[in-house]
Amino acid sequence: MANHKSQFKRIRQNEKRRIENRYWAKTMRNAIKKLRNIQDIAEAKIKMPGVVSLIDKVAKKGIIHKNKAANLKSGLMLKINKMA
Repeated sequence: MANHKSQFKRIRQNEKRRIENRYWAKTMRNAIKKLRNIQDIAEAKIKMPGVVSLIDKVAKKGIIHKNKAANLKSGLMLKINKMA
């Protein structure tokens, strides 16, 4: 348990950040799943920039590593390009 006033503040900050990070990570995962399940190539190409932008935002916030973001984007691009 915390012994200093500043530690109580740190606990509150960490909890707030944890919840925020979980929200962004889950939102990103859901967007990726939805994109992967799309069968229509035209619709997939329309949705792709939004998902890529979301992945970049999550990586910029430090929730996922930049290399993981690159791997996710690469995999999505390959899937969409194979659909054609």
